[in-house]
Amino acid sequence: MAAIPYRRLFGPGPCNAYPEALMALQQPLLGHLDPAFIAMTDRVCDGLRMVWQTQNRYTLAMSGTGMSGMEAAFANVVTPGDVVVVGVNGFFAERQVDLAQRMGAEVIRVDFPWGQPIDPEAVATAHPNPTVIAAVHAETSTGVRSDIAALGALKGEALLLVDAVTSLGGIEVAVDAWGVDIAYSGTQKCLGTPPGLAPFTMSERAYQRRNPRPHSFYLDISLMGAYVGATQGPARAYHHTASSVMYAALDATLARLATEGLENVWARHQAAGDRFQAGLQDMGLELFAADGYRLPELTTIKVPEGVDSARVRAFLLSEYDIEIGAGVKDLASTVWRVGLMGANATTASVTLLLGALQDALQRA
Repeated sequence: MAAIPYRRLFGPGPCNAYPEALMALQQPLLGHLDPAFIAMTDRVCDGLRMVWQTQNRYTLAMSGTGMSGMEAAFANVVTPGDVVVVGVNGFFAERQVDLAQRMGAEVIRVDFPWGQPIDPEAVATAHPNPTVIAAVHAETSTGVRSDIAALGALKGEALLLVDAVTSLGGIEVAVDAWGVDIAYSGTQKCLGTPPGLAPFTMSERAYQRRNPRPHSFYLDISLMGAYVGATQGPARAYHHTASSVMYAALDATLARLATEGLENVWARHQAAGDRFQAGLQDMGLELFAADGYRLPELTTIKVPEGVDSARVRAFLLSEYDIEIGAGVKDLASTVWRVGLMGANATTASVTLLLGALQDALQRA
């Protein structure tokens, strides 16, 4: 078998995992019905309630990447003909539009320039009585944070559905305090765990208003009592064979975050992002995301005029084993996306990145 190269992953996708998660992957395999695995699912659900800052009983790790969480969110609360308002300020908000349309919803999109946050009032007043209001907390395509707390205060009778793929475990996500009804994330970003699970949470309010028969058996939240914790969900019943390996990695990560302290984790991400962004500006580089709304964990950088974006990225990969991301769609050649997430949210990572990028630009 060919050797797999070592990479320092600073792109917007999978980040370098916490060592605790990688060590957990090497433990003996558990069956999905093993009592030890069942106890592990309970710990994972409780750990996710901690990072989501919620008491929601339907809080679990969906099998699949963040996209499974996104699809589960819409499938479980949208029925044909429902009105869904989506605040669109990037690529993943556009995916929310696509999914709502696939569920047969009447979709009202409220557009904002990429690189800018959504305006909560404009989104909340786009329709007098929507079933769902959807938005992205941390837009992965642009590095922008939107004010979900303000949107939650204005949601009225609508269910608030939030993408927290790039925010959970890196910056504050307060589901209960912000009035969020359904939210989903992925394990591979700020949670510092290999991809394969989608942290998911649903309020009792949303559960009572759920789609009684989603198009997907696999993503039907009402069938997942076995995975929401013994003291929280209904009686355990077989639904699907969950990956005990991925649960073990997430279990280890959540234990690490609890030990470090959630506010300390947020502070570490903020400090790394602030230092990195200040260093970029000292180098004369321009940031893409709007000032005041920039994510610390995902920085978007405007590619300097005359610089070949792909060439710089290739140089970083070949000379430093550093992977950074290109922009999305129209930004593909004009923006770089750099993640300081999970185990990478450190001063050492910032120093390495700034030095490597400066070297790459000097040779570009």
